[in-house]
Amino acid sequence: MGPFESGADSVGIPSPPADVRRPDRRYPVDSSGVEISVTEWGSESDPPLLLAHGGFDFAETLNRFAPMLADGGYRVVSWDQRGHGDSAWAHLYSWDADVRDAATVLSTIGGGAIPFVGHSKGGSLVMSLAEVAPHRVSSLVNLDGLPSGNNMPDVSEHERTRLQGEEMRAWLAHRRSLVERQRRPGTLEELAERRGRMNPRMTTEWLQYLVTVGARRDPDGWRWKLDPTMRFGGSGPWRPEWSMLRLPGLGKPMLGVVGKEPEVMGWGTTEADVIPYLPRGARVVGLDGVGHFVHIEAPRLVADMILEFLA
Repeated sequence: MGPFESGADSVGIPSPPADVRRPDRRYPVDSSGVEISVTEWGSESDPPLLLAHGGFDFAETLNRFAPMLADGGYRVVSWDQRGHGDSAWAHLYSWDADVRDAATVLSTIGGGAIPFVGHSKGGSLVMSLAEVAPHRVSSLVNLDGLPSGNNMPDVSEHERTRLQGEEMRAWLAHRRSLVERQRRPGTLEELAERRGRMNPRMTTEWLQYLVTVGARRDPDGWRWKLDPTMRFGGSGPWRPEWSMLRLPGLGKPMLGVVGKEPEVMGWGTTEADVIPYLPRGARVVGLDGVGHFVHIEAPRLVADMILEFLA
């Protein structure tokens, strides 16, 4: 357990699972006026690895998985995306803003090209970051962050621009409807139960642990540390399927991992959906009996796959 562990000493908070480790370091960085909370596992002298969480998650959902990569010899650097966890909320959100935040975190990591790893939204995010800073990425691992090509409209660029306009108008209308809104409070068990509706394959122990590291305890109950204006995806006016179009131009060694078990938060993507978009030399692996949260359901298996790939 790391230095941020509050553990069972606090009244009403269960003991954490034995195999989790909170970050070794936490510090803020400024991204164009938005404070981003950065977390690290592993020795500062080890080679860095950039790790991005998914939408509606936060860096400490990686408290079981990231230490395995750190124990494999990496300084694992992650961050709470804007509006998530301990990072600041913003007036507006967009995919480009998330990419800028990721680039800001990357700029604080010295050295040359490093591995990028991301789950779900984070997987798509590090693919975009690889386009922005190709000289800083040595290889890329995408953990179930490959939205199915079956959902992409086959339209002209003019039509795609119109669709982006529609997305923007709908997102701004959603934002206006939530002015002054707060997330609904609840007991620790209630928040875990709500989270379980999105993560039905997670254990009760894990879900309750996530509340202790990803929610705050207000006088009227626990609230997730997540901007209430966030919708699924958490990236503003953006259709995740559009990220698949960038995959062929990646030009770096890549490993894609998809969970084969259907899940509410999953994309429903199969290996066959991804293969036509893979750049040369890239590969995708499907995991039987595992859902969208591949790095939480099978952390040892996935961590070993990544460490072998990077080696």
